[in-house]
Amino acid sequence: MAHTAMSGDGTTADDDPLQTAVWRLRSRACWADAAALLEPASPDAALQRASLLVERCLYTEAGWEEAEDALRTAEALAHSDDDRGAAACERGYLAYAATLFGVRDRADEARAALGRAAALLPPGAAGRALLDFRRGLIAENLTRSPQAARAAYRRAHAGATAHADPLLLSGTWRHLAGLALREGELAEARHGFAESLRIREELGYLVGTAPALVSLADTETEPEASRLRDEARRLFRLLGGVPTWLSRHLTPPAPGAATA
Repeated sequence: MAHTAMSGDGTTADDDPLQTAVWRLRSRACWADAAALLEPASPDAALQRASLLVERCLYTEAGWEEAEDALRTAEALAHSDDDRGAAACERGYLAYAATLFGVRDRADEARAALGRAAALLPPGAAGRALLDFRRGLIAENLTRSPQAARAAYRRAHAGATAHADPLLLSGTWRHLAGLALREGELAEARHGFAESLRIREELGYLVGTAPALVSLADTETEPEASRLRDEARRLFRLLGGVPTWLSRHLTPPAPGAATA
């Protein structure tokens, strides 16, 4: 569940103080505080604010109305095709999240919004890699088409590499590894999950580190698997139980419970 973190978004030492502060709050699961630092007076600021609140929905399964309001503001301020395409990409991502978590079935809206984004963002544009990644998520988790998902993730992976977008790259590594694991390609999966974890740790993206630890643990043997899950539990508690959907992967089996 990645979102773009290109240069200028607070992930490098020479970024401006505002973006650095936004990134630090975002990476520690403080999306509302990060969004509060941004005055939605320009298309870029409005879009960034909306993207933060949409991401919060993905990690907390809450805050849907705030995200909708911020997204409507970003859509109203969008003037160029790039602005409109980026806003449509966020619209599709929010609709995807609502469908994924059973809030409301908005799968058709998600596909339509990402289709609009594809028509507005030319191949090679900076936002195209993120769009490809999100189309992969829909193919994997809503359409249940792993082949289409893999193709989209590979396009996103190439785009994230070309545009030096490390956080998105951590997402493409993670989801390509997940597909490999389901096909029994253990070595490939372990490599992908390890790369995803490495990038997130280097960026200091704490909120995304626990899921990366759990995924890598699924490819390891004991005692390394337990060590990774214990570290994930520590981070999960530190961040107040975020991401919410990770809890079912961290709950130890009851004493005497049968395990597969």
